[in-house]
Amino acid sequence: MEFGKAFTYIFDDDDWVMKTIIAALVSLIPIIGQITVMGWGLEVTRRVIRNDPNPLPDWSDFGGHIVRGIIAWLIGFVYALPLIILYACPIIIIAMAENDDTLMTLGWVCFSCLTLLYVVLLMFVLPAAMGNYAAKDELGAAFRFGEVFGLVRAAPGAYLLTILGALIAGFIAPLGLILCFIGVLWTQVYAILINSHLWGQAYNQARVEELLEPAEV
Repeated sequence: MEFGKAFTYIFDDDDWVMKTIIAALVSLIPIIGQITVMGWGLEVTRRVIRNDPNPLPDWSDFGGHIVRGIIAWLIGFVYALPLIILYACPIIIIAMAENDDTLMTLGWVCFSCLTLLYVVLLMFVLPAAMGNYAAKDELGAAFRFGEVFGLVRAAPGAYLLTILGALIAGFIAPLGLILCFIGVLWTQVYAILINSHLWGQAYNQARVEELLEPAEV
């Protein structure tokens, strides 16, 4: 993988200023704006997977970006459902424990461990699910769990880099405060573009590794 390229490819596009400013302005639209920018970012993933020399899309396909964004939101929501269920555990723990401090403590430890484990798993699996959807342009591809987990197993190092990239992008995003409000919007867009590029790279790396694996006898 070309980890550094995820941070620099944007500036290779002659129209990167206009494209990213439009994205920042679109993100101001309540609810649908963020979803649309998410879909725009997913188009980057698709182009990286297809080795498009111009991975930064323009805004001519606004409707397509909205559709992809809604699908991306749906994929994220479904994969996050176990977390939502886990967050209901404290209510159950309190109801069962009553005044039993030992049971309460044990319940909270189990809840915390399960939540942490699933969050770590999600950080590996969600980029693979997004990549599989972007590559095949089918919503169902994101939920073919055998394929999704297969991608992670084939290239765990690549998906570890997507996590590292997400952490760095998460650090960059708030830095826009230095440039006031518009700066925050732009750095948030930049963070999305970093993640999207890394998802595409990780998918391609996983497919290469899968092809290199010996066939089962």
